[in-house]
Amino acid sequence: MTKVLASITTSVDGYIAGPNDGPGKGLGEEGERLHYWVFGGPWSYDEEPRGGGAAGEDAAWLESMMARNGAVVGGRWTYEAARHWGDENPWGLPFFIVTHRPEEEPDGGEFSFVSGVDRAVALATEAAGDRDVSIMGGADIIRQALELGLVDELTIIIAPVTLGGGKRLFEGFSAPLELEHLGVRQSQYATFIDYRVKK
Repeated sequence: MTKVLASITTSVDGYIAGPNDGPGKGLGEEGERLHYWVFGGPWSYDEEPRGGGAAGEDAAWLESMMARNGAVVGGRWTYEAARHWGDENPWGLPFFIVTHRPEEEPDGGEFSFVSGVDRAVALATEAAGDRDVSIMGGADIIRQALELGLVDELTIIIAPVTLGGGKRLFEGFSAPLELEHLGVRQSQYATFIDYRVKK
């Protein structure tokens, strides 16, 4: 049965992006440090990662997620901040972007623009077949999906850094959540905490 999985990286002080995030600086000021685990070490917006990619527990978590994924849901802000991933779908899977302006969907079929998190998740679930749906964020999309009761499993990836400001995952979130601990992985660059969302 298809599950809806949400995952996001946060700093120890609870920020998923530093201040002044946007195109060309998708994780905000100093936010690159959140994703050292993805790139195998330090990187910046101005230079290529030098770590050679995820390794060890970081790679194991990524591989386990990719093996399950059948479709992806992301937000318009994330899409814009990532500069549309160069107009190429980075996942190679059906990718649904939640936006208030679905009529602005680009040509080429790489991304499907959809109005509403609930509709995006429904379409992604259909497209995923017997595989899972990954909600990649940003934070607002994950919050909406949690509030609507659409998320089956939530992974909080904690980078061992503080940012001191920026965007918080649960900013303004008022819905009570009850989570069941499923597992944890740890590496030099991150701690992965997997939860089942009780409904």
